[in-house]
Amino acid sequence: MTPTPGRHRPPTPTLTELDDGRRLYGFADEGYGNVVDAFVANFVEHQDLGAGCAVYVDGRSVVDLWGGIADRRTRKPWKENTAAVIFSVSKGILAICAYLLAQQGRLDLDAPMAVYWPAFAKFGKEAVTVRHALSHRAGVPCLDVDLTKEDVIAWEPVIHAIEVQRALYPPDAGHFYHALTYGWLVGEVIRRVTGLSPGMYFRTAIGDPLELHAWIGLPASARRTVAWMEAPLPDEDSEAAREAARVFATNRCVERSVSLGGAFKFPADGDVVTFNDPAIQTAEIPGANGIATPRSLARLYAACLTDLGADRLLIDTSIDDATQVRSTGPQLSGMPDDGTRWGTGFQLASPPAQPMLGPGSFGHAGAGGQLAFADPDYCVGFAYLSNQMGGYGDERARKLTLALRSALGAHASISSPQSAC
Repeated sequence: MTPTPGRHRPPTPTLTELDDGRRLYGFADEGYGNVVDAFVANFVEHQDLGAGCAVYVDGRSVVDLWGGIADRRTRKPWKENTAAVIFSVSKGILAICAYLLAQQGRLDLDAPMAVYWPAFAKFGKEAVTVRHALSHRAGVPCLDVDLTKEDVIAWEPVIHAIEVQRALYPPDAGHFYHALTYGWLVGEVIRRVTGLSPGMYFRTAIGDPLELHAWIGLPASARRTVAWMEAPLPDEDSEAAREAARVFATNRCVERSVSLGGAFKFPADGDVVTFNDPAIQTAEIPGANGIATPRSLARLYAACLTDLGADRLLIDTSIDDATQVRSTGPQLSGMPDDGTRWGTGFQLASPPAQPMLGPGSFGHAGAGGQLAFADPDYCVGFAYLSNQMGGYGDERARKLTLALRSALGAHASISSPQSAC
């Protein structure tokens, strides 16, 4: 059934108590019950510990769910305002910032990086554009310099390491996921254009006006709200999972792309997720260490499509540009092709691994199962976050988006949207 939510519906909290005593809270408008069912099933069938899921449609909150355990060590409950590390969902935040600057005429996405960052343009990187950096075609997915955690936190040592890094391949050779360097490539351009760090620019331009509980560089005042992340569950039993593990173990650049040559182990050092470290959370590692609540991420993506008390963030031409496929197919890394597609800065709908709602969806997934995106065809902002990281093939976010697609009457190939911005 297509939901027809009332405009003046008061939030109606619902509560489910699991067999182990954990409680789930929240509300869903009429017609979205299958999203609630999928959220509960993630705890019962897919080992969620604590999690939240939020959905906006036409600029209005229609689903807001949360519950479980935010910290296994203390049994602290996951509350309405609990935030979690979002990992590469952070990349979507940076992309929104880049498009805001482009809309203001302050940033040309097709200009060479050297226009904004002259020292970048050497050792084979002269032709790299801002768009290449946003599309995982900059040729510097890993660095030859061994960095320490202190170097990463300090920012400038990473910038210098990128400047002296020789490009591994030209932009037209293909794409290689820039797991961490993406953040400094795009973040340093933002810093040079605005005079603000990317985290500060995000707060000033977007986070504060929209009253979002979302940060790149966690403030001390928000630390008590952050969930403790748990090390990943086992990978699915598939040939793709085994091949991904083999590539990670044998391709030096793939391993260094997430460790920066020894700055930290990723995702976990033993049983402890490295991004639980308060020093890492406080720093700006802009491609990977964002922290947010599901509600704020769903609101952020809703604000890309509609006016939520401030100007709509992205204009139609920006969305059209951002959702043109720039990188897809087999990666230069040798990682298995799971259908992932990238536009400019954003991950696009990528069936079968990450179908989102349909061809127009844009956002980003994050390590362990995190996901946030917008869909302009259905005027949707969606987010799901968990503190139990999943392994390769994790399907919790996919289950939720498929349930939402069903609720909206959406299909894998959208031809006649029933709700549009």
